[in-house]
Amino acid sequence: MSYLGVESSLTGRRWVGPSDEIARHAEALVQRADLPPAVAAILAQRGVSPEDAPGFLAPALRDLLPDPMVLRDMGPAADRIVAAARAGERIAIFADYDVDGGSSAALLIWWLRGLNRGATLYVPDRIDEGYGPNDEAMAALAADHDLIICVDCGTLSHGPIAAAQGADVIVLDHHLASAELPECVAVVNPNRQDESGDLGHLCAAGVVFMVLVEANRRLRAEGVQGPDLMAMLDLVALATVADVAPLIGVNRALVRQGLKVMARRQRPGLVALSDVGRLDRAPTSYHLGFVLGPRVNAGGRIGAADLGARLLSTDNVSEAEKLAARLDTLNTDRREIEMRVREAALAQAEGRGLDAPLIWAAEDGWHPGVVGIVASRLKDRTRRPSVVIGFDGDEGKGSGRSVAGVDLGASIQRLAAEGLIQKGGGHKMAAGLSLSRAQLEPAMERLSELLAKQGAGRGGPADLRLDATLMPSAATPELIEQIETAGPFGAGAPAPRFALPALRIRHTRPVGETHLKLTLGDGGPKTIDAICFDAVTSGLDELQAHNGRPVHVAGRVELNHWQGRTSVQLRLEDAAWAE
Repeated sequence: MSYLGVESSLTGRRWVGPSDEIARHAEALVQRADLPPAVAAILAQRGVSPEDAPGFLAPALRDLLPDPMVLRDMGPAADRIVAAARAGERIAIFADYDVDGGSSAALLIWWLRGLNRGATLYVPDRIDEGYGPNDEAMAALAADHDLIICVDCGTLSHGPIAAAQGADVIVLDHHLASAELPECVAVVNPNRQDESGDLGHLCAAGVVFMVLVEANRRLRAEGVQGPDLMAMLDLVALATVADVAPLIGVNRALVRQGLKVMARRQRPGLVALSDVGRLDRAPTSYHLGFVLGPRVNAGGRIGAADLGARLLSTDNVSEAEKLAARLDTLNTDRREIEMRVREAALAQAEGRGLDAPLIWAAEDGWHPGVVGIVASRLKDRTRRPSVVIGFDGDEGKGSGRSVAGVDLGASIQRLAAEGLIQKGGGHKMAAGLSLSRAQLEPAMERLSELLAKQGAGRGGPADLRLDATLMPSAATPELIEQIETAGPFGAGAPAPRFALPALRIRHTRPVGETHLKLTLGDGGPKTIDAICFDAVTSGLDELQAHNGRPVHVAGRVELNHWQGRTSVQLRLEDAAWAE
């Protein structure tokens, strides 16, 4: 049964509300845990009992962080890193060029700096070297270093790690592994095939953090005080959100605590990045994913690959400001490139139909630095796994993004095992691949089959899931702050969506070419402002011709800070005429 009777909204979706069982669960939370109905609805959707509600709303890292030794190779990795730091050995860090790789490298650099040690940072160029270790770079690093630590990469790099003759290698990663691991001192990865998978939701920075927790424990056993790891949780939080790691279990606690650390504005790189992003309030997971993360990523996408890691690891305020300004400029350039590719990719995907298990697009000259984010945009638009590929001659490099319940990384890894692509891998929600032009059509056809077997394409964009109803009079800043305690929100813990029923549109105003601002009320003096992004392309621009008709609206409620005032704003995602 549809919610509020909406079978087909202005965007063509059916609205689905909480089941009777969830509604009863929410009522129990209201009565037994003394929670506001809106907060109770969120916890009920997540299966939180009244008894567990206090702990869920205030997750303690000490209660949720597992013993690092549950991960295989943890002992050898921690021992070798501690030994290298204590002896003053030459250490190199080989990092991926995204936020997770940069944050992971910065964690190690700050930790070593706390012991008065340094490290060489190496980030491969996306265009010239591609993802992960390569033979030439690893051999060159091995010639001048005693230990190479690969972060957010390396699990499948058997050849390049073998090329690091004369140096020890440690891999700290989270990407899916094959049955055979590279020969090195340690591969700490919760997604190894011989792991339980209980910690498979950790990003690479989360893995690095656990290794450093164990390293500090071993330092204490030697009578040495290790660096303050709690002060480094801002880096872990940034990586966890930006890498779209599920915000469940220990990840919730890592991000919650990391946001508190970030609000203290003590890390020069993040302070400078917040300033260029005009972030003038305590950060939320939204800011990590959509303000800070894209700017850190911009260097690896279209600029110098190491800019992000350098920014996050610098302790020099002047250098941080210069790096942040450069990344902000690159991010603007990235948006322009992305917009052109996104429009072309969407048109191509629409030509194939948007109701398939896989949405994909490929073209000559598409910048490899933006295909991943364009795939994410297609996924958001269609609510289906999406892959976007750019070709340079016969060589294609692509990136994909998935939806909840569909393991894209394993499917792409299977394509590689079947010889349908040159190489590929990643994790459940994101993956990369390389293939030739002749492989394109067969590979996409096979990937569609694999994803369809996992349920991709079923139900699809017809459903908009809503947590509860909310009236403008109840949407106070105090309530929004209480809702935030149920967060952080992101992958695996979607931001709650509320329906505001039978409102009257008091005022509308176009913003730019595609956005729309509205003021809505329920007949009383209380109103709520709303912002609708991409109103033109989504079909919600019809709201401008409202003629006083009552309308059901749906979306996320958030705090809007403007000119010293704080108000509640609806991020409008859908609407339906109430008559």
